[in-house]
Amino acid sequence: MIKAIGIDVGSTTAKIVGVNEGGDFVWSYIEPADPRVEDQVERFLEKVREVAGSIEGIPIVATGYGRNLVHQATKKVTEITCHARGVFKQLGHGGTLVDIGGQDSKVIVIGPHGEVVDFTMNDKCAAGTGRFLENTAGRLRVKLEEMGSVALSAPEEVKISSTCTVFAESEIISMIAHGVRVEPILKGLHRSLVKRIVAMIRSVGLVPPLMLSGGVVKNPAIRKMIEEETGEKVILPEHPQFMGAYGAALIGLKLGKG
Repeated sequence: MIKAIGIDVGSTTAKIVGVNEGGDFVWSYIEPADPRVEDQVERFLEKVREVAGSIEGIPIVATGYGRNLVHQATKKVTEITCHARGVFKQLGHGGTLVDIGGQDSKVIVIGPHGEVVDFTMNDKCAAGTGRFLENTAGRLRVKLEEMGSVALSAPEEVKISSTCTVFAESEIISMIAHGVRVEPILKGLHRSLVKRIVAMIRSVGLVPPLMLSGGVVKNPAIRKMIEEETGEKVILPEHPQFMGAYGAALIGLKLGKG
């Protein structure tokens, strides 16, 4: 039985999660982000009606960059708060959370009771986000979901010196023209992204354990390289891509009980 709903309108995907009375993750749905946010949200809520029969009286909390366009929302909450809430509920402890999204990345220090202690965010440059990999996948003719395993198959890597996505792409084109193979280019590309993320982690201070969320962390090369660069074992919640929507649903559950 769905008792609260969380909607995360992100830059590349939109997610919705339903939780039960105990805050358990019981239902979810995901689609690529639609520029017509209001229409997409209405479709999402129609899917909830198909499952729950009605959404009457069910609190809806919206998060993500498009949260202000979710007019049906009972409350709108920042991604920082929602990701911290969702990850803390799933893993049961604080630490440092890295959320790597399509067009922004966040590092959130979560306290022992689930509170946000500190955070930093990269939302001005794509070089530390999933977009950095996505832009290159097409150029290198590699499927986005296979990039990580292809990168890990390379015994060596080339250094991508540019920290800007546009210049990095030019650098990669030059490498291809000089006969450099795709595998070491991909490995270097992942390393460049991870170094940006690790710099963000160090700017707020790494409080173990190190936790990851967001769709990009399904990439095995990202996980492995973050471990290599930080010396910390990474922990993933059960549904890493849905943590924002899950946290929003948990906040909704509390509103419903309040």
